[in-house]
Amino acid sequence: MRTIAIVEDNPDNQMLLEALLEDDYKLNAYMTGVAALEGIAAELPDLVLMDISLPQMDGTEVLAELRKHPRTASLPVVALTAHAMAGDEQRFLSMGFDGYLSKPIVDEDVLYSVIAGLLPA
Repeated sequence: MRTIAIVEDNPDNQMLLEALLEDDYKLNAYMTGVAALEGIAAELPDLVLMDISLPQMDGTEVLAELRKHPRTASLPVVALTAHAMAGDEQRFLSMGFDGYLSKPIVDEDVLYSVIAGLLPA
């Protein structure tokens, strides 16, 4: 079973993602960027769903750290954010994120589609 790391500081958003994904993936959840870096180093997931606005270290900073290390440099990371203005998706993709999902997640098929595009069967 493939593993997805959920980096999300809002418990409600984290619970929603877990409810949507727990039947198909092993999930590791982290509330801060620092905890995510530690957890991902200890157990490498197949994909990361990364909130952008996090305490201590935001999602873009976590992504930059992941990209510095050979073991995590090519790890698929999806920006998961309430930043959903025109141009935000392209901005996050240009920062090195592999995918983009706006919150709140109102269409679970979009979530599944983004994951399937990055984790082919």
